[in-house]
Amino acid sequence: MATLVVLENVSCVDDAQALQKACQGWGTNEKAIISILGHRNAAQRKQIRLAYSELFQEDLVKRLESELTGDFEKAVYRWVLDPEDRDAVLANVAIRKSGDYHVIVEIACVLSSEELLAVRRAYHARYKHSLEEDLAARTTGDIRKLLVGLVTAFRYEGDEINTRLANSEADILHDAIKGKAFNHEDVIRILTTRSKAQLMATFNRYRDDHGSSITKDLLEEPADEFKTVLRTAIRCLNDHKKYYEKILRNAIKKVGTDEDALTRVIVTRAEKDLNDIKEIYYKRNSVPLDQAVAKDTSGDYKAFLLALLGEEE
Repeated sequence: MATLVVLENVSCVDDAQALQKACQGWGTNEKAIISILGHRNAAQRKQIRLAYSELFQEDLVKRLESELTGDFEKAVYRWVLDPEDRDAVLANVAIRKSGDYHVIVEIACVLSSEELLAVRRAYHARYKHSLEEDLAARTTGDIRKLLVGLVTAFRYEGDEINTRLANSEADILHDAIKGKAFNHEDVIRILTTRSKAQLMATFNRYRDDHGSSITKDLLEEPADEFKTVLRTAIRCLNDHKKYYEKILRNAIKKVGTDEDALTRVIVTRAEKDLNDIKEIYYKRNSVPLDQAVAKDTSGDYKAFLLALLGEEE
């Protein structure tokens, strides 16, 4: 369930004019920008961008970039983009940061097959290379096999599962982990081809048959880059809401907030399932997420995140 509080029956032309007015003069009216963009869904934001371009012969995204600064600017920039374009940008930034693979894994494993395909198309349009091409150029060996397999997957989205297959593949995964063959081709094949419903059945069978979860067994092994990516993929495929709760918890509990992670989760999930993630956060931390965010952020950045969380200052 989404947290975004959307205002219906609003005019994209009126919104575009109000945003242009907010960016005029000596000082930017950040509150006006938040009151509009913090309550518009993706379809509305797209119409606002189109109206702004027609009215003022200017790109709204670039205008906002020039008017705003810091974490607030980054959050607004990511929010204004179409979701698939935003994920393409996030993927490109992650690829250019050597070793920063968790964002790639999130995009590949949390999105539906159609959403992932849309991101790959947006990436190609924006950067004139394919996502898998850039990923393959920046990675090697087993990491490359796993990541390229994940981003090029087109999984069955239905609920049907094969119980016998879940039983046999749970054993394959257990034997690989027990034998420390984490990069076994069958491990990569299972994680990059099976549907999420099938994988959940496999992970459940793994836990039932072997007495502990696959992520716990992986955590008990000495960490390295491949095992970290593997575990992130499994967590995102199995229960992405719990995964995102942990990302938020770690972002807020760090000495110095991890604003990049905080922004990424709130911006990408506000129209989808952030309310569910909020509930998990409260159960885990005994503090409402909006209160934790308000305590750890400030100014316009804080006000914007709270708007996306469905809360007002």
